[in-house]
Amino acid sequence: MLEIYCRGRHRKKVDDCPECAELRDYAERRLVCCVFGEGKPTCQRCPVHCYKPRMREKIIAVMRYAGPRMLLRHPYWAIRHLLDGWKPVPKEFPPRRQTGSGDF
Repeated sequence: MLEIYCRGRHRKKVDDCPECAELRDYAERRLVCCVFGEGKPTCQRCPVHCYKPRMREKIIAVMRYAGPRMLLRHPYWAIRHLLDGWKPVPKEFPPRRQTGSGDF
């Protein structure tokens, strides 16, 4: 989604765009620390919002722009994401995962 957003809005690749590269790196770090791991619900339905408010606003903007375009460019992944949104949200939190540095 970030590739679609950056090419459409900034006319660059994510690696060449400092703003989008920062957002990608931040999102990857947050996903590594997610308490739900592989069973993570979509961010919209997740009971734990792990992004800082500023970064969350940026991610929402990326998803609003790229989401509809995903159906044309990557239909498999778009449908899969929609189906993930229907998964039940965990009622209780799994045990906290151990991460490397913990400096997020």
